[in-house]
Amino acid sequence: QVRLVESGGGLVQAGGSLRLSCAASGRTFSYYAMGWFRQAPGKEREFVATISRSGGSTAYADSVKGRFTISRDNAKNTVYLQMNSLKPEDTATYYCAANNSKISAQNDYWGQGTQVTVSS
Repeated sequence: QVRLVESGGGLVQAGGSLRLSCAASGRTFSYYAMGWFRQAPGKEREFVATISRSGGSTAYADSVKGRFTISRDNAKNTVYLQMNSLKPEDTATYYCAANNSKISAQNDYWGQGTQVTVSS
């Protein structure tokens, strides 16, 4: 089992920045590809970013490319999402996920989510 706990959400003005963290416990963190997803009220959960086991490969949704950066620290069992130039449409609950294969819509483990609210 892997337990994922997100933190770092909050209320920020448009144009501001936040850094989300997802701390993992349980099985070896470096065995898992990690990802961030988000879900806004009334919308489907959507992919935001993913990072490979080593951190050497990343991918982003077009809507966040150039503004968000995913990273991981395997020594600290933590994955991060640095969010810059935030927009009101980034408002959502953000979830981290772990997959021992490749991040997809169906992952092995999910966190409970952290709320991000961007005011205009």
